[in-house]
Amino acid sequence: MSAPPITIVGGGLAGSEAALQLADAGHRVRLFEMRPTVKTPAHETPLLGELVCSNSLRSNDPAGAAGLLKEELRQLSCRLLDLAEEARVPAGQALAVDRLKFASVITKRIEEHPNIEVIREELTTLPDEPAILAPGPLASPALMEALEAFLGNRRLFFFDAIAPIVDADSLNMDRLFFATRYNNGEPDYLNAAMSRNEYVAFYQALFEGEKFTPHGFDAEDKLPLFESCQPIEAIAATGILSLAHGPMKPRGIEVPGERREAFAVVQLRAENADRTAYNLVGFQTRLTQSEQKRIFRMLPGLENARFLRYGALHRNSYIDGPRVLSDDLSLLERPGTFVAGQFAGGEGYTESIALGLLAARFLILRLKGKEIVNPPIETAIGALWRHVTQSPIEPLQPSHVHFGLFPPIMARGKEAKRKAHIARAREAFGPWLETLT
Repeated sequence: MSAPPITIVGGGLAGSEAALQLADAGHRVRLFEMRPTVKTPAHETPLLGELVCSNSLRSNDPAGAAGLLKEELRQLSCRLLDLAEEARVPAGQALAVDRLKFASVITKRIEEHPNIEVIREELTTLPDEPAILAPGPLASPALMEALEAFLGNRRLFFFDAIAPIVDADSLNMDRLFFATRYNNGEPDYLNAAMSRNEYVAFYQALFEGEKFTPHGFDAEDKLPLFESCQPIEAIAATGILSLAHGPMKPRGIEVPGERREAFAVVQLRAENADRTAYNLVGFQTRLTQSEQKRIFRMLPGLENARFLRYGALHRNSYIDGPRVLSDDLSLLERPGTFVAGQFAGGEGYTESIALGLLAARFLILRLKGKEIVNPPIETAIGALWRHVTQSPIEPLQPSHVHFGLFPPIMARGKEAKRKAHIARAREAFGPWLETLT
């Protein structure tokens, strides 16, 4: 008698990676994705693996934590990073993709896999074991209710913002220029340099602009916003120079024909290989659509910008992993059900992929009856795993991978510490990798 299929809930990055890992290992998979039957506030297509916030998977440079995580994932035969290369667009040292192409190649690979059945339905109850829950941050309310009833009152959430996308043909290229910070790599970003007066006028308009407030929250309430993806107006509220020292910092940008550095710089990143659309980098927002049109057109070169997608605020759901998960990412009270992706508390595209891969590998070992060895916490994937399963902070705060999640290291100076972290991670990763075979 053949083994029952493994159920995966959610066709986002984590669920897609997990499905391909399991299917390539010979397991039958049922992948449930509620779109397009049930829509979300942020998705625009029914495609699997659709990116909704940014088109960047962060740095590809292994000298940093995000790049180190990608290096480890490639050694783990990560499926989605390979597909990301097929959809890659110029973005300096960042791994950015054409959203539609990336989601299309993911969907094609999964739908054509002989071991995967894609079911376009909303699950309203917890699936039978074995299963991987990867519904993503926009999880079905019905599924969240079922999970809350099972786990108790441990349902958590925060609010996340996405940045607007503009039509390239509507940009004034006389006021924009291509450059990258400190001439590091190809000049793949469009830049808009601002004078002090332009910056102050923009800041004032942004600060006073009308903002969208989610249902159930009064205007005076403090929304539980995710720290690493703050709306630009929330950053502005911390001080008039906060933007010039943050997403609009001019450092490292050479302005053509200028001897002095601009007071502030706005960067735009290509959304696709043809560069027909651009994302406003760091401009996540909860301004109303009419205010976005008015205020963002104050930026040099965007005077007549056509918005292909407005920025928006949406709710992200996740569980308090350290209180409800075992070391192998399975639920303490339901050992055959694993949790992955942003729903497990990892914030970011690459982090979601990593947790999807890890949950699938752990499940494969469980089904084989083999010992599961925890990833070394000195590695990038191990530091991320420890955060979502063992963080002492209650409730869990979702996080990108960064060296602050790694164990302390004996070295002086930022550069020396970075190099020491990377060397130690690479030394620890190899032996652990062998335990997964």
